[in-house]
Amino acid sequence: MQLVLASSNQGKLVELRELLGDGFTLHAQSEFGIADAEETGLSFVENALIKARHAARASGLPALADDSGLCVDALGGAPGLHSARYTGGHGDSAANIDRLLRELDAVPDAARTARFVCVLALLRRPDDPLPLIAQGVWEGRILRQRTGAGGFGYDPVFFSPAHGCSAAELAAAVKSRDSHRGLALAQLRRHLGSPGAEHF
Repeated sequence: MQLVLASSNQGKLVELRELLGDGFTLHAQSEFGIADAEETGLSFVENALIKARHAARASGLPALADDSGLCVDALGGAPGLHSARYTGGHGDSAANIDRLLRELDAVPDAARTARFVCVLALLRRPDDPLPLIAQGVWEGRILRQRTGAGGFGYDPVFFSPAHGCSAAELAAAVKSRDSHRGLALAQLRRHLGSPGAEHF
């Protein structure tokens, strides 16, 4: 199946291409000259659907959208929906991490709990009345400084207790399998094999 990814984030594109595996060819929306949709939703689900509809309408292909973010308990769930543009610009990971660490500076380690959240929306066409929705949640806590050189976004400061290291220190295959995005995609693949998904 040919799919357009409703994102210009190269890190997401690489991860999702690897995770989708055989049977799917994933194209970045930038290949079609499609700009990012305006994310006006109030939830990850709403934003994923907005982005998927936008990409499907502009490309004429089925669209896969990923809306994800980092939710920190001590910050009331922030940066949340605004994770990629926490400092105002879009995708400035270094600045976003700097702001996050400043805001958590006085928070003790035990209270620095956080989770990565990913919602995937798969649409056959822009007006698809039955989109497939999947979500994954990866629990962890925020470190006091960057550790590791892999991954992207907030990975260097997100500690995974299940792995005993930061997300940026994980092997790519392990992160792909166990991350919020990996968990959401595994759920999506199960949905694709279930009754009612025949229209895909």
